[in-house]
Amino acid sequence: MSGQGRPRFRRPAGGPRPARPEPERRLLIRARRRLTVQVAGAISVVLALVGVLVYCFMVHQQSASMQRELATIAQRAPVDHPPPCGWLFELRDGTVRSSPGAPAALPVRAPLGQVAADGRTRVTQARVDGHDYLVRTQRRGDATVQVAIDLAYQSAERQRLLRTLVAAELAGLLAVLLMGQVIARRAIAPLGEALVRQRRFAADVSHELRTPLTRLHTRAQLLARRLRGGTDPILLIDEVDQLIRGSRQLGEVVEDLLLSAQFQQLRRPFGPVDLAALAAELAVAESARAEARGVSIEVRCEGPGDHVVRGVESALRRVISALLDNALGHTDVGGHIWVTLSTGQDTVRLTVRDDGVGLDPDDAERLFTRFVGANHQGFGLGLALVREVVAGHHGTIAADGRPGRGATFTVHLPAAPGRTAVDRPPPAGTREPV
Repeated sequence: MSGQGRPRFRRPAGGPRPARPEPERRLLIRARRRLTVQVAGAISVVLALVGVLVYCFMVHQQSASMQRELATIAQRAPVDHPPPCGWLFELRDGTVRSSPGAPAALPVRAPLGQVAADGRTRVTQARVDGHDYLVRTQRRGDATVQVAIDLAYQSAERQRLLRTLVAAELAGLLAVLLMGQVIARRAIAPLGEALVRQRRFAADVSHELRTPLTRLHTRAQLLARRLRGGTDPILLIDEVDQLIRGSRQLGEVVEDLLLSAQFQQLRRPFGPVDLAALAAELAVAESARAEARGVSIEVRCEGPGDHVVRGVESALRRVISALLDNALGHTDVGGHIWVTLSTGQDTVRLTVRDDGVGLDPDDAERLFTRFVGANHQGFGLGLALVREVVAGHHGTIAADGRPGRGATFTVHLPAAPGRTAVDRPPPAGTREPV
């Protein structure tokens, strides 16, 4: 397979990701703004209603208090010594006597004449010479009296209350906007997490299914080609077994993905897993694709002892599968891939090395970041998932290499206590090298 159209070496996409918000981010922003406006609007309406009720109650109480005050003055206050803010006028035998300092425009003559004629008490509001007065006219003994109170003071109090309520409403609006923002963020946060999980799940599904499906498709094509070429079906039993094994492994991947779709952590019990057997099995599984690409895969076991770790076999199988898939995607025709297993005092080391396009050592750590360099073939998600699985098994993974000189990925996993070999038959057709 030609290396044309591929970068000279593995390298994440340069520079930060575009600042343009993703569709779900824009959706969350719109939802948060809408919720903020709704919360702020609802609370503002409540504050406005409270303010209106307070103002109306104050006006009602003020009016009732003035009515009582007018009645008291009209019944008891002497004309010569009226209470402050009020003036008293008395009509007796056609003569009007006024309180000292009363405005010249008062009294209001019409109510005086009407009450003097029919004796019915009247309370009116009159505007005289640009001033508003509350006027009460009634009979007191054999005289008709009229009390007038200037409404300027009450009007000033109402204006002060109105300004206070408006200021409080504005301050409350700012406060509820901030509070609405906080409430909206907390309310939308679960939705944002759900969208992130959904996008992450979709990405994981697309990646996790791509490699086993490609492997099955390649092997099925090879099997069909050999059948059409007249190969004895008996000689293709190993190929059929590989297809069956690959479909079973694909089912394991689907099962894990379904569990993750329900946001359940995979808590399968750890058991002994022979990495050497897994590596040999996957080398055979990838043999058809490697042959089609003109690449050889060799599995080596170094050092004494076995290569057994404790973990989840399906997860560790995907680790080796992803590393092989990555190496195949960056190795040109005639290239080689070496899978080496060795043991230490308490660890088992798995190394996948190729002589392909290589990588920049400065970018080695970034290769394990989700979606970094996703525009280049073989990067974006697979290595990030590999690191997550390795970390879940209390291990480590590192990358090294040079541009044009291949790349090496090294996984260290804790060795299983006692290093008990797994009792399992070797995969059919295992051979080294492939």
